[in-house]
Amino acid sequence: MKYTHAAGEKSTVKLTITFTEEEWQDAINESYKRTRGKYSVPGFRKGKVPKPVLENYYGKSVLFEEAFNVLYSKHYSGILEKEKDNFTAVGEPSLAVEDLTEGKGLVLSAVVPVKPEVNIEKYTGLKIQQFEYNVSDADVDKEANKILESNAEMVEVTDRACKLGDTVNIDFSGSVANEKFPGGTADDYNLELGSGSFIAGFEDGVVGMKIGETKDLKVKFPDDYQADNLRGKDAVFTVVLHKITEKKLPDLTDEYVKKHAGAETVADYKKTVRERLERNAENRGRDETENSIVTEICKHATCEIPDAMIESEIDRMVQDFNYRLMYQGLKLDDYLKYMELTMEQFRAQFKEQAQPRVLSQLVIDKIIRTEGIKADDKEVDAKIEEQAKSVGKTLAEYKKNIDPRQVEYITNDVIITKLFDFLKKNNEMYTEGGKPVAKKTAAKPAAKTATADKSEKTEKPATAKKPAAKKPAAKKD
Repeated sequence: MKYTHAAGEKSTVKLTITFTEEEWQDAINESYKRTRGKYSVPGFRKGKVPKPVLENYYGKSVLFEEAFNVLYSKHYSGILEKEKDNFTAVGEPSLAVEDLTEGKGLVLSAVVPVKPEVNIEKYTGLKIQQFEYNVSDADVDKEANKILESNAEMVEVTDRACKLGDTVNIDFSGSVANEKFPGGTADDYNLELGSGSFIAGFEDGVVGMKIGETKDLKVKFPDDYQADNLRGKDAVFTVVLHKITEKKLPDLTDEYVKKHAGAETVADYKKTVRERLERNAENRGRDETENSIVTEICKHATCEIPDAMIESEIDRMVQDFNYRLMYQGLKLDDYLKYMELTMEQFRAQFKEQAQPRVLSQLVIDKIIRTEGIKADDKEVDAKIEEQAKSVGKTLAEYKKNIDPRQVEYITNDVIITKLFDFLKKNNEMYTEGGKPVAKKTAAKPAAKTATADKSEKTEKPATAKKPAAKKPAAKKD
């Protein structure tokens, strides 16, 4: 077997693979062994037809398809391994027969989608917003009071209009251009006002209604709504309010938090709540800042992304969406039926988001390789030791049974952290009000090297928002 490779269009490489007549006949024989049980010939038991008889009865080409598969599976991965320094395959190849002349062997071609080269005009010296979030006393009080929800008493209200926080029982019927649409009608629906379960404007429109009142709410579906036929459309919902209930919460006392939160006092409990909220705020600020950095750098990057990478990213996005539905007790097939979407239509909704996500991953990888950013053993061990301490073990004890995939994840996390530390220090970061962020003094990452890690090992969580799993108007009970 011999092969050559040449650059193709749109980030592809064309492999031309030549097999000798002997290799081709060996593949034909292997194909016969694998597939002979599928064919029947008069006078022979199934699976016992001699190869010459089988070829004469069905034609010689009957064994060709599986013979192609034999050669492909035997040699393709080896070729990719030999050429790993020249290109990286990112999808399945498109195979074709270039030449098949009896007695002269076989010539196959494989057009392989490969990881594209990214051209980044610049990734330092840019002006980029840094996001920061503070935790107020009101935030702490609101979060602390959530512990009271499990013991809340639902009380029916009859002497006032409904307000945010109330749960109302309603009938609603929606229409667009006087035409009703699937999912837009329900009876005896219980809705917590302010929960965000319905599209923008609906719950606010219900606020202020009284028992027995009927009201037409004019709302507009968002431009990025899941259902194509409703995106950006004006709608009218006729709402009838039947019942109002409100939550009566118990008092937040030392006795209550001791019983339900394991804290000695309300002050101790609120201190714990504040610490958690501050960690969340720090994480949120970090994630949004990193997204901001990558988004800005991508504005200065160009890349011819193969369709295979876009489709693979859509696969991941669909799977993630499916997991979130499962967490809510729903199935993707049921969701698609409810939304009246085919899988093809559903996947098409992610395409616009998939392209920038792939580009951001490629940009991250390119900078890591260019700057030679790596994680050394001491840095990885320090992270592992943090996890070991959290479960009361020493580093040595913890490492005895650690999953190699966990070590790889930690290594990638160290690399990504170093990458964004570098980018923050080498760009002009500013806060929401335009105030420059003071730079910390630190050294540049490790010297450039030709053996930097591959991007598949350094992917960062989503750099583009994912679609919300929201129904056309509301979830059905």
